[in-house]
Amino acid sequence: VQLQASGGGWVQAGGSLRLSCAASTHTYTNYDMAWFRQAPGKEREFVAAISWSGKTTFYAGSVKGRLTISKDSAKNTVFLQMNSLNSEDTAVYYCAVGVYSNRLRNYGMEYWGKGTLVTVSS
Repeated sequence: VQLQASGGGWVQAGGSLRLSCAASTHTYTNYDMAWFRQAPGKEREFVAAISWSGKTTFYAGSVKGRLTISKDSAKNTVFLQMNSLNSEDTAVYYCAVGVYSNRLRNYGMEYWGKGTLVTVSS
């Protein structure tokens, strides 16, 4: 299984970006998908997750209201719409697939894609 994230880049503070992550196979159609990020010098952190049905979403408190996760089940693709970006959002963003649980290591995610870099300039 390959997860390919894209859409990262440079943006000024207050701007927006939309990340995409496509899974190479529909084997994981019934799995939850999530976004994590790792800022320079910091540990990787959970950002958002969406259930396999697309009906339920979960967010880290620091991004709620600014970042929105969604998915296109037909294309096995998950998106992260990022608005009102600030310098603290600068990080490498990773998508992942698994069975979501906030009680498990890595929130239950098992498979990871290569990251895409988001740089927010102030």
